[in-house]
Amino acid sequence: MLMFLIFQYNVNYMIRIRYAFAFVAMLFIGQVNGQESNNEAWQVHGFVAQGLIDVDGSSFVNNDGALSAELTEIGINGSYQLNDYVRITGQAVYLDGGNRYVEGARIDYALLDFGVFQDDKWLVNLYLGRFKNNNWLYSSTRDVPHARPSIILPQSKYFDGFRDIAMGSDGISAKVVYSSENYGDFDFYFSYGSSSLETEDVKLLLGDLVKGKGKQRFDAQASLYWQPLFSPWQLGVSLLDSDFYYERANSDLYADGLFSFQQLSSSFLYEGEKWEFSGEITQSKFTQNGFYFEEYSRGTTGLGAYVQSRFQYNNQLSLLARVEKFYADEKDKNGSQLEKNTGGAVPSYFGYQNDITVGSSFMLADNMRVDIEHHWVEGTSRLTPVISPNKELNNQRRWSMWAVQFMYWF
Repeated sequence: MLMFLIFQYNVNYMIRIRYAFAFVAMLFIGQVNGQESNNEAWQVHGFVAQGLIDVDGSSFVNNDGALSAELTEIGINGSYQLNDYVRITGQAVYLDGGNRYVEGARIDYALLDFGVFQDDKWLVNLYLGRFKNNNWLYSSTRDVPHARPSIILPQSKYFDGFRDIAMGSDGISAKVVYSSENYGDFDFYFSYGSSSLETEDVKLLLGDLVKGKGKQRFDAQASLYWQPLFSPWQLGVSLLDSDFYYERANSDLYADGLFSFQQLSSSFLYEGEKWEFSGEITQSKFTQNGFYFEEYSRGTTGLGAYVQSRFQYNNQLSLLARVEKFYADEKDKNGSQLEKNTGGAVPSYFGYQNDITVGSSFMLADNMRVDIEHHWVEGTSRLTPVISPNKELNNQRRWSMWAVQFMYWF
């Protein structure tokens, strides 16, 4: 019934729904194959999530502010255990999130998982291919709707404009787990690689007027998580270093550009019987050379943080509350210097973005759930495009949105 209403809501969704049905067919084929096979080496899972989202006062999802069905996530993932030490695994998804990220199908990850070493204290795995990012608190689950704590993750850390880049890279990754009888569990992750950027990805980040090509030179990340023995608490710290460059076209309005990004984050997670508390604080250094013109150079240090709580009321219902703040420049928290430096061309509220979120999740069955949430937002610094802000569409300091999403998985 929901798919029928979405189809009638806007004819432009016909193409998206066609792809959606194709992916759904793949999911059920995979499920049938999995049921018919007695080979435990095969594992196939999938999900379908569809919802409605309404944004009042910004271009977070669309440009006209209308109620939108651009809240689609469909995926299939699988793995095959070649032997005791090697596993093949991957995931393909179709996404439609409006202006949040590029619509279409993509491969989130496809890799070889090597079990290098394992005993009663140590576990070492090496991943080759398009690996999955495991360095942030929710990075390993952000691609699966029913595994996330909310429909929209905190944009101060999980910025949707960087979704495909942040999901993972093509290269090498490693995981080292150490369990101590005295000190608890230590999880260490390291990754190094790069992601390709399509034309639409470049426009999403830099603006619709760009005509050149963008490429990520490298992305290096490391993280360490510690959970004391028999404790519901987990503490973590992560590091990131990445470079992007833009190569202008012959008829381009812009020059060649180099963008450098470094990030230091710390996190905490408490998981009790009824309550869960989590949070991350992130300091990001961003340096831009060129792009607007050859001699252009600018560097800022941003700061973002959120604190989140979830309460499991009963087996079916859980409640969520979150407070979040982000400053593009920690020395200019109200954006006044940004507006002054641009001669008023960029309003001050593009220098920050604060969000208060409440939501709930209701289990309809063991593999079906409905999530609903509401956001009250002040500021627009986490809207796309990042480098060339769209002040015409985002001319309000305060805006809001609500979303509801149905999820099914197997």
